[in-house]
Amino acid sequence: MPVLVIAEHDNASLKASTLNTVAAAAAIGGDIHVLVAGANCDAAAQAAAQIAGVTKVLVADAAHLGDELAENVAAQVVAVAKGCSHVLAPATSFGKNVAPRAAALLDVAQISDIVSVESADTFVRPIYAGNALATVQSGDPVKVITVRTTGFDPVAATGGSATVEKVDAVADSRLSSFVSREVAKSDRPELTAAKVIVSGGRGMGSSEKFHQVLEPLADRLGAALGASRAAVDAGYAPNDWQVGQTGKIVAPQLYVAIGISGAIQHLAGMKDSKVIVAINKDEEAPIFGVADYGLVADLFVAVPELVGALG
Repeated sequence: MPVLVIAEHDNASLKASTLNTVAAAAAIGGDIHVLVAGANCDAAAQAAAQIAGVTKVLVADAAHLGDELAENVAAQVVAVAKGCSHVLAPATSFGKNVAPRAAALLDVAQISDIVSVESADTFVRPIYAGNALATVQSGDPVKVITVRTTGFDPVAATGGSATVEKVDAVADSRLSSFVSREVAKSDRPELTAAKVIVSGGRGMGSSEKFHQVLEPLADRLGAALGASRAAVDAGYAPNDWQVGQTGKIVAPQLYVAIGISGAIQHLAGMKDSKVIVAINKDEEAPIFGVADYGLVADLFVAVPELVGALG
């Protein structure tokens, strides 16, 4: 029985999270089918066909699928999930929106946020803000799963040669309608895909200092900017920069935490980073417990010196 992966895309290209989700599907085993539901999404479908390990791409193309409204996409998932053993989606805002609805329509329990695959029916997922790992087993006929993308290395985006098959689009549910979208544009890497992240916390003191101190360092490192929940709540940074259990889960090659104390909910979002550097004047800050390199110093002195040293 095939494993179905719900592709996250913008109709023109695939999101990186799809590659991590395919990696989880490969760990389960069996043929991997990818559903691309959208409008004028042939380019995204062709990109999906090139993913290593994918055997078939199912394309549902209709105007009411173009904005990826969860009700319509979930219905489309159910329509093509017959005969599939598993349905996988990335544990992103998109996947968390669609997968629970699909699971409810299929009358099965969702398995959330898996970080590894033990067998076709047994998975590992974090609980208690990542402080413990639970091994869960499901007897459901179809297993609906969201995949923590940081738990699986992405498969190659090229090298595959899957067949592309058009499928009938479901009717518009008319349960919701698209009103508008405000997209933040930035020259910096997208937070969840960045290899280097510079994050600031409450210790930055103000929005002005946050940008004044952190942006030069991020520029030097080619990094994305992140923030703790405390910094976001204080208005220092926008909500989509928030890293943590209630924000985005990241695992870059380098994570630089500046003025961040290291609350449990923040650590849950970044402790899988390959190298963690912390700068904080409080030597008792919990962030030092997970940091590979820690500097106890005044960030307003240390960070400009670091920027100068980087040239």
